Amino acid sequence: MPRIGLTLLVGQYAQRWHLGTRRGKSLTETVRNWRAYGPAMLPVPHPSWRNTAWLKKNPWFAEEVLPWLKAEVARLAG
Repeated sequence: MPRIGLTLLVGQYAQRWHLGTRRGKSLTETVRNWRAYGPAMLPVPHPSWRNTAWLKKNPWFAEEVLPWLKAEVARLAG
């Protein structure tokens, strides 16, 4: 897969694996600093029903990150 344009780091385990010491002290901190890892990698919370409370506490995710992600996927898809 030589043309990988974006890697989604879904959840803490993926973020720990790919970012190592570059990740934040928490999932929230890592995701909040998403611009620091891009544009090749994007840390996001796991899309589990358990994260509904996290999404409600962090409306900036839907306001900032998701629009960027949608636009980037559209750009990469051509």
